[in-house]
Amino acid sequence: MTPRCQFHLMRVGSCSHPQAATLRGGSLCPTDFPALVGLILHPQEGPLLFDTGYDQAFFTATRPFPERLYRWATPVDLPPGAAASDQIARFGLTPSDIRGVVLSHFHGDHVAGLTAFPNARLYCARAGLDEVRGAGRFGGVRRGLLAGLVPDDAGSRACYFESMPRRPLPSAFTPFTDGADVLGDGSLLAVELPGHCTGHWGLVLKGKDDRYRFLIGDAAWSLQAVRENRPPPRLTTALLGRTEPYRRTLADLHGLTARAAGVSLIPSHCPEAAGHEPG
Repeated sequence: MTPRCQFHLMRVGSCSHPQAATLRGGSLCPTDFPALVGLILHPQEGPLLFDTGYDQAFFTATRPFPERLYRWATPVDLPPGAAASDQIARFGLTPSDIRGVVLSHFHGDHVAGLTAFPNARLYCARAGLDEVRGAGRFGGVRRGLLAGLVPDDAGSRACYFESMPRRPLPSAFTPFTDGADVLGDGSLLAVELPGHCTGHWGLVLKGKDDRYRFLIGDAAWSLQAVRENRPPPRLTTALLGRTEPYRRTLADLHGLTARAAGVSLIPSHCPEAAGHEPG
């Protein structure tokens, strides 16, 4: 039987920018977007994270120019004690207890806490790691990449989605057909979600409550965008990734959520999704 995982969602800082940058026809007023991190308690493997959210390392990495442009474009709030490395204490964990971090992609708001978990194996896309390492400083900032947030030993700690065995997804996930078997037991399946950036993947898991969660990273910034199939404006998607693949991925997620009542979609920056999950 496929292992079920206990799952908790943590708000690890937030950033502010106009809703219209994330949702076609949205408001021009500044909107608060939480950085959501999943804590996955696997019955055999132990505790893992899905992404890391913000961390004090983000402010260090964005102190010099041109990296400071990243912080100017999306002002960040990280209250004391809000880093993932601090919040896991609520579950009786320390950073050295975290066995692995599953990365949706390498944008700064998803990897800023990596250095706080030096013992964790990294589960990620090789294409994403290659891109952040090869990006120049100006080009990286333009694409949301901060190479200084990626540990020097990331390559030796990484297991790549592209090389993992594939497993079929339940029919409820159609048109998504299969995923990369992260731990080799079918409990965590990484699903490629193209468009937002190079090497962007989501994660499917089944909780102890028998509900499926589909953590979709930045394939959408909100459940509203998925329900209404409203992508960001072309300017946003072209700046960070590729517009047409992004819109195809969003349309597929829209179709899935309309059909599959038993699947909970969790975008990484959606307050509504956070309200549906235990913290």
